[in-house]
Amino acid sequence: MTTITETRTFDPTKLHIDQRAEIVNSGNVQEVLRKYMLVDGFDVTVDLNNSKGSYIQDSKTGKRYLDFFTYVASHPLGMNHPKLDNEEFIHEIGKVAVNKPSLSDIYTEVQAEFVSKFFNIAVPSYFKYSFFIEGGALAVENALKVAFDWKVRKNFEKGYKEEKGHQVIHFKQAFHGRSGYTMSLTNTDPTKVMYYPKFNWPRIDNPKVTFPLNDANLSEVMKAEDLAVEQIKNALAQNKDDIACIILEPIQGEGGDNHFRKEFFQKLRQLCDENEMLLIMDEVQTGIAMTGKWWAHMHYVQPDVISFGKKTQVCGILSTDRVDDIDENVFRKPSRINSTWGGNMVDMKRFTKILEIIDEENLVDNCAVQGEYLLNKIYDLINKYPDKLSNGRGLGLFCAFDCKDSELRNKVTANAMSSGLLILGSGERSMRFRPPVNITKSEIDEGMEILDKVITAL
Repeated sequence: MTTITETRTFDPTKLHIDQRAEIVNSGNVQEVLRKYMLVDGFDVTVDLNNSKGSYIQDSKTGKRYLDFFTYVASHPLGMNHPKLDNEEFIHEIGKVAVNKPSLSDIYTEVQAEFVSKFFNIAVPSYFKYSFFIEGGALAVENALKVAFDWKVRKNFEKGYKEEKGHQVIHFKQAFHGRSGYTMSLTNTDPTKVMYYPKFNWPRIDNPKVTFPLNDANLSEVMKAEDLAVEQIKNALAQNKDDIACIILEPIQGEGGDNHFRKEFFQKLRQLCDENEMLLIMDEVQTGIAMTGKWWAHMHYVQPDVISFGKKTQVCGILSTDRVDDIDENVFRKPSRINSTWGGNMVDMKRFTKILEIIDEENLVDNCAVQGEYLLNKIYDLINKYPDKLSNGRGLGLFCAFDCKDSELRNKVTANAMSSGLLILGSGERSMRFRPPVNITKSEIDEGMEILDKVITAL
């Protein structure tokens, strides 16, 4: 019988020594990866040299794909933008990549240039504080920590002797990440969070808009908004002084591209102001130009805190001065929130250049203009296939439509890929559009023609 000690004894013969000489080429990338990890994405190996602009080229086959996916909305300018893919910038970012300082302890010019450019180009003036970290879920986690710290200290000032202020109001069909606190918020697909321990925080029905917003749909969404507000008030009554914040994506991405009316955001703002809660907007997917403004919340109301990531390359949070209600808030007291790397310096360097390009090429406006064009093309497609498609919607390039069921949606996604278009679903039966912010009308036309042919054949 083998003892526990024997089974744990180090055996150098079991090292993958023979595998270290494995030759990797474009034809066996996924085969090699499957030996060591789950490989369940697109059957595409990105050609990092020959992929250009809105087109990703598969290095295995040479096939080119029009990209309406952009690595789940994280790649703002498409592939190899000429202002990034040039000798001067490659040399600059290469020098930055050689070393990785702990930016929470020691500082660099690259870091300072990034923060300055970020605040001067893309950050609204009402934000005062920032914090950077690697990963969108961790950005959301730190936004929650800002709120918990703020609320608990507010309660101490009110006379509480024990900690109170540890709950979060959130919404159905939300996606806020897959780590720690965020698993108590995310509820798009049970597979993502099941069997992991979670908090039982108040979850509110999401009063999403069905389009077109005619009288009947408006009446329904207003009823849904009233119900959501009633649920929030009930949660506040049942958890007196224990709700730290309300968190919501300006548009719920993975949950189904769910839009909300400005009037609903205004009600949330009012509820937060009246009940000493922070309003947090999760802009990880909606941020940076895509909606026709730098941030999607700019179409609605001013939040107290936002989380960001994806297109920003480096992730983090921004906060207004509302946290200054507390003298020793997390942005003033050392070690309350922290991270070894303080973000990623290479990502900071890349995003600094991306910011400059978006600003120089007026790409925020491009998202608004091309987004209107794309949405009209979506309407045309829905009018052509009213028995198959519905609920066209969008803000800037952040667009979507519904298929009649998930089976049709999945077939459209798969057949679009076979026809040279990368596009993702969202929610139960929606198709989401996440093209580069510098996409052109001709590229939109090409993508919509592919979808037209695919849907015709189904």
